[in-house]
Amino acid sequence: MSFRDNLRETLDFLYMGQKELAAKTGLSLKTIENYVKKDSSIPSADKAVLIAQALGVTVEYLVTGEKNAKKSTIEIQTGNKEIMGIFKELNNYNYEVVISMAKMLLNLQTGNKRR
Repeated sequence: MSFRDNLRETLDFLYMGQKELAAKTGLSLKTIENYVKKDSSIPSADKAVLIAQALGVTVEYLVTGEKNAKKSTIEIQTGNKEIMGIFKELNNYNYEVVISMAKMLLNLQTGNKRR
């Protein structure tokens, strides 16, 4: 997929419009529109960085569609949606069990004694 395709897909996934992306990046709406239109060009590196940061993804992802080891905002949001869907199906007792297990895992991971 191209930069344009990856940008469009990411905007759609985040339910973000071009105007909102322009506001978040400080780039003009016309500039954003040029990257999204059919015969678009690839932005300069500094503009690509601004766009990637505003979208919570890497420049590498926007250019190549490849994900690196660092989780993007999209991946995190997708995971959060999946977790919330599961939580909605649990009864109160199992919900509390899952929360306790998650806290224990976090404590093990960080070495902290969180509650």
